[in-house]
Amino acid sequence: MKTANSLILPPFSALYSLATRLRLAAYSRHLLSVTKLDAVVVSVGNITTGGTGKTPLVEWLCRVLAAEGKRVCVLTRGYRRQNPNEQVMVSDGHKVLADVAAAGDEPLLLARNLLGVAAVVCNSNRSEAGRWAINNLQSEVFVLDDGFQHLQLARDLNIVTIDATNPWGGGMLPVGHLREPLSGLTRGDCFVLTRTEEKPDLSSISAELQQTVGRRPVFRSRMVTTGLRRLGGETLDPVSSIQKPVAAFCGVGNPESYFNHLRREGFELAIARAFPDHYNYRQLDLDQIVAEAKAKGAAGILTTAKDAVKLSALHFEVPCYVLEIKISIEDEAQLVQIIRKQLNERGTNQSS
Repeated sequence: MKTANSLILPPFSALYSLATRLRLAAYSRHLLSVTKLDAVVVSVGNITTGGTGKTPLVEWLCRVLAAEGKRVCVLTRGYRRQNPNEQVMVSDGHKVLADVAAAGDEPLLLARNLLGVAAVVCNSNRSEAGRWAINNLQSEVFVLDDGFQHLQLARDLNIVTIDATNPWGGGMLPVGHLREPLSGLTRGDCFVLTRTEEKPDLSSISAELQQTVGRRPVFRSRMVTTGLRRLGGETLDPVSSIQKPVAAFCGVGNPESYFNHLRREGFELAIARAFPDHYNYRQLDLDQIVAEAKAKGAAGILTTAKDAVKLSALHFEVPCYVLEIKISIEDEAQLVQIIRKQLNERGTNQSS
């Protein structure tokens, strides 16, 4: 199969690369229009497909902006939601207003985690969603979730995440995971290296990034565990509270990173089952996991917070726990200063 793919896919990668370059050129030459909202816009995105830790960074960013006294709204496409062409207000910032089918897993997770902090709106047309949020929610700052390639909307700050375990994606889609040529990184204002706990030596990544973008701010980050939560519960318990060994499953962009995180936390994984990203689970899937877990002596089952939002209607015969994580950023104060500077500059421009 790999041999066949190596022969079949490269021409498609070449075509995809050409189409992407033409699209980027059309925007840079102002042949395609760009909308500018009457609000600050901060984009969090990446240059590769798959999980790079964007969602924890979006949550962190919203909390920073809210702490500055701003009314914050997350604009997101809402991948694999029921009606992708309809706008859905997942949360008004005070109450969750949509279920996982209408919102998608990541928007619903953000909505729940950001109650009292930020609203969340799904719309493939983020300019339209932004105008609506300004008029109806009085939003002052927008965070574009996965917004790096969404060039239709102007932004004041482009934050680019780069997964330290697979920074450059191994080539253009569909051979590799690159969404656009590496030269696109020059649109980034600052960069956050994620999962650095899995890559002790970052010298080659830093050197290649500097060669591409010059001396722009680069921050290192890692994912840290905040605790375990029983599925359906609210209370966080320490990692040591669960008996071992355990079974683990997930449907995320980088499943091996999740399993490695569990091992670093001291979990012995009797089984590690990966499903496709954004997978919609059936009871049969969980019954099979439970049966295998029991056969291998697992005392419990672990999954991710992203997966957990899709499991409330399903049943487990053994305890299922959710591993809660957050992003920890080195030199966090410097990144906060960059964000604060953009808020102040936009405020000065609007008042002048």
